[in-house]
Amino acid sequence: MPKVFIKTYGCQMNERDSEQVAQMLVARGYELTPREEEADAILLNTCSVRDMAEQKAIGKMGMMGKLRERKPELVFGFLGCMAQSRGAELVRDLAHVDLVVGTQKFHRVADHLDEIFEKKRAARMDDPRFSIVDVAEEAESQETIRDHVLDDGQATAFVSIMQGCNMHCTFCIVPFTRGAERSRRIGEIVDEVRGLVARGVKEVTLLGQIVNLYGRHEFEKRGGISPFVQLLEAVNDVEGLERLRFTSPHPIGFHEDLIEAFARLPKLVEHVHLPLQSGSDRLLKAMHRGYTAAKYFRLVEKLRAVRPGLAITTDVIVGFPGETEDDYAETRALVERIGFDNAFIFRYSKRRDTPAAEMPDQVPESVKEARNRDLLAVIDASARSRHEALVGTTVEILCEGASKTNPDRLMGRTRTNKIVVFEGNARQVGQIFDVKITRTTGFTLYGTPALL
Repeated sequence: MPKVFIKTYGCQMNERDSEQVAQMLVARGYELTPREEEADAILLNTCSVRDMAEQKAIGKMGMMGKLRERKPELVFGFLGCMAQSRGAELVRDLAHVDLVVGTQKFHRVADHLDEIFEKKRAARMDDPRFSIVDVAEEAESQETIRDHVLDDGQATAFVSIMQGCNMHCTFCIVPFTRGAERSRRIGEIVDEVRGLVARGVKEVTLLGQIVNLYGRHEFEKRGGISPFVQLLEAVNDVEGLERLRFTSPHPIGFHEDLIEAFARLPKLVEHVHLPLQSGSDRLLKAMHRGYTAAKYFRLVEKLRAVRPGLAITTDVIVGFPGETEDDYAETRALVERIGFDNAFIFRYSKRRDTPAAEMPDQVPESVKEARNRDLLAVIDASARSRHEALVGTTVEILCEGASKTNPDRLMGRTRTNKIVVFEGNARQVGQIFDVKITRTTGFTLYGTPALL
């Protein structure tokens, strides 16, 4: 059977979608390869959140077109968000692209590859090339991302609980690429988690575009408890599961039941990724975010009060249309006041079909870059301080395997989502144990296992 190379751009949801595609291809008899030069099919799972992500994928596909010179039957395909957004124009603009599959059709990739390979084998050399573009909506597509490919010793896994987004933030293309919110049933999600635990997984991360709005259109509250918290309770009760995470939420979805869940669900870890985007009320309103800077700060205070030691990370956009020096100063001041454990800082980039792309007073790139560098310095100082405070303490980690920067060492993750690198041995992979922190670079912790 043909060999397939898959490269993923973007978020954890994209990683999870690629894993599903990989599982379906393997089940069909395809072989996965980490080497694009060995592949019979090359698939790029794309991101559209920022222009840079799209350009990377298009540039990569353009460069790989030369591989067809030595392998004429090679199949090239785009999957995911950019495929959904651009559709047939990708086939038009990149003549060697054979396949374009949108965000609701990942489960059709194996079928489409079968068809393309069959047609290529049957084709005469003078026949036109065959291409498939499948970006149509499909009912119940949220139920199709449920299977997993696990490596030996893998102890963490992503679980997709919903697709789509109804928020329509003015800077965001996701509602156009992922469609409207639609959620899976709690029982099916719990069964998936049980299956993962039976295969050795100790930690799961629940994924959704706005994960804490899960089920609000499909399911009812029970005793004042939202569908998302009902799901957290059910997953928390899965025997053998040790840790539970979720990403990415929206501040407006943090009602009292979710805040209280951090106090009463022991497997729910001490980490929240809480996108801020801006500290300016004027810009938050223009972004259609639905909260003010004061409300966001009060939410942070509530979360930290109910779960001491909680780590909070965030996303911030600099250079949103109309952002003045005063607006940026308000963002900077709020970021300093909160003291995040870490953050992703993004320079605003226009996304077509979004209201912000047509707004006046677009900020010059040089200003975006300067604000990006300045805010990164604020975040780096905060992250360094929080890492340094852990030196000399003992923390619980889940060992995930070899360190990416030093394969001779192992790495694990704390419940607060901080990376710890240490000297260890293979039997510790997939295990939870204590490590004493001996030093930090400011962004990575180093330590010694309490028990070898």
